[in-house]
Amino acid sequence: MIMKTLPLIEAAELLDIYNQPGVLLFDVSNGPNAQANYAAEHIAGAVFVDLNTQLADIKEDVSNGGRHPLPAIETFANTLTTLGIYKTSRVIIYDDKNGSNAAARFWWMLISAGHEQVQVLNGGLNAAKKHGVPISAGTETTVPATEPYPADIWLLPTIGINEVEQLSQSPDCLVVDVRDKDRYAGISEPIDLVAGHIPGAINIPFTENLDAEGMFLEAGELQDKYQLPFAGIAPGNIIVHCGSGVTACHTLLALAHAGMEIPILYVGSWSEWSRNGKEIAAVNR
Repeated sequence: MIMKTLPLIEAAELLDIYNQPGVLLFDVSNGPNAQANYAAEHIAGAVFVDLNTQLADIKEDVSNGGRHPLPAIETFANTLTTLGIYKTSRVIIYDDKNGSNAAARFWWMLISAGHEQVQVLNGGLNAAKKHGVPISAGTETTVPATEPYPADIWLLPTIGINEVEQLSQSPDCLVVDVRDKDRYAGISEPIDLVAGHIPGAINIPFTENLDAEGMFLEAGELQDKYQLPFAGIAPGNIIVHCGSGVTACHTLLALAHAGMEIPILYVGSWSEWSRNGKEIAAVNR
């Protein structure tokens, strides 16, 4: 997919446009106290979007799609309408974890729904505060759109668990696990039931997309980082996953920032794979 806008926006640029007509801001921070933290401080004008209820269709059985399955495209389109998003809206997304949490997921979902003007704030809330972007407290709302958001198919590719199992055994395909090294290696697993990784998967933690200040690496650095492990593999044969299909989108965002084609997202990720009796590999076994 050809990006219509740069996938990242810097805080200095946001400061110039945040209150312009047609610019919509969304705080997609996640965690146990996310809404309370949003109410305490958020970028002025930003509306809170909830990962669990608005960006996922969580099932009672986590083995069915993982911890954050995608909602139906029709449901997501209704969410966009409720949020007041039109096809022409310029959408700016951020979170409190440098875009590494649900901001990247919302970005991926929007471009997969065909939205052309959507960006993630580089450095997230911390960068906004550092550069003097106005901060507010309380809760903000948006006026629902007067026409339904037109989206009837996910435009970017996803893949199911059985396809991942089949393709992971092919030398022409590459599975990339973006979780931290200890989870991949099978040393620890703080969230899901079993530690380890999909057999054949390589590990490139999403945190390595950022510098020490929590900002995305320059495009050229990211190209250098990913071109070697991706060498000889068609982008359509590269599958990226994480624990639940959220932080994997951070790597997809990094690749878009690098000017590279966006690979396939395995939404179910480790949370689904590890609960379905599939083979599990671990470095320390």
